[in-house]
Amino acid sequence: MVKKIIASIIGIGTIGLVLFFAIDGSANRDDTYKTVKAEKGSIIDKALAVGRIEPKQEVSVKSKIPGIVRKIYVEIGDQVKVGEPLLNVAPDPTPIEFAEAKRNLEIFAVTFENDDREAKRSKSLLDKNLISQQEYESIQSTRNQSELRLQLAQDKFDLLESGRSENSKINDDNIIRSPISGTILSMEVEEGDPVVPLTTYQAGTDLITIAKMDNLIFKGNVDEIDVGKLFVGMPAEIEIGAISGDRIEGKLVRISPKAHKEEGSTLFEVEISIHGGGDIFLRAGYSANADIIITKKEDIILIPERLIRLEDSVSTIELVDSMGVITEKEIKTGLSDGINIEVIEGVDVGMEIVERPPKEITGD
Repeated sequence: MVKKIIASIIGIGTIGLVLFFAIDGSANRDDTYKTVKAEKGSIIDKALAVGRIEPKQEVSVKSKIPGIVRKIYVEIGDQVKVGEPLLNVAPDPTPIEFAEAKRNLEIFAVTFENDDREAKRSKSLLDKNLISQQEYESIQSTRNQSELRLQLAQDKFDLLESGRSENSKINDDNIIRSPISGTILSMEVEEGDPVVPLTTYQAGTDLITIAKMDNLIFKGNVDEIDVGKLFVGMPAEIEIGAISGDRIEGKLVRISPKAHKEEGSTLFEVEISIHGGGDIFLRAGYSANADIIITKKEDIILIPERLIRLEDSVSTIELVDSMGVITEKEIKTGLSDGINIEVIEGVDVGMEIVERPPKEITGD
């Protein structure tokens, strides 16, 4: 009888120890988790372009004559038409340039007078058969060349003196006129500023910038990782930093064939035409981002990509049923946007996917 009692006590103690360690072990093990339901939605694979809004056509107005800005007729923001006066450039030659032009004019005038006198004399000699027709024509040619040189010298002197030439057939008026119809975007000079002319060997002074503001485009850069997925004609959505909440539709119209380096990154320039801004007033120079749509899927099953385990190219998730039983299941995935991912096979709408808490890093 005593032996039975002792055996019972030992058995109860053993069971107690087993329960204690089991409870203690489960208390130390973190089995807490959350669940996320699989839902239907849409997902977009897109390439990001960072850039700004610019006019399709922008013209920098320059002068063909040197001088100083005498008067400006327009202001920034004004609408101008082709041929409308923009500013007046007054000649400002150096004393040496003016003296040289005047001296050349006098020299060519004397030369022409001599050649003209000789030409008239040769006509009289030809009539008397004292010179040949060929000799007469040579003298006339020399006279005509002298006349052209005199006219050029006169044109140059007139330009230096007044900014215009009465004899020249070229419109070399000192009034600079608008080459296109558009909006004045910037004024690069002020009255009294010197002007360097546009020639074949120098760029000349930028005076005014004009653009057609009814034809704006997005210009930006795309990373080399994404550029291989792009082709002309892709739709795009443009978001302008200064205009929150509104996105503008566009279409990819150009991809640069050559990359450029920028802060260590390899980038390709792209252009996107703007199809419609509605009532949004766009300004040149707005900073903007463009999402170029590569692929778009709607009404598909989506789950957070962080819930997937990937081992040996096999994707698995943990599902929990209504009884709280957790099972691991292999799935097939599709399109991803980096946050959510499409599930092609293995999950139905409404299924509960286990989300484990992040593991804590300890010092042991």
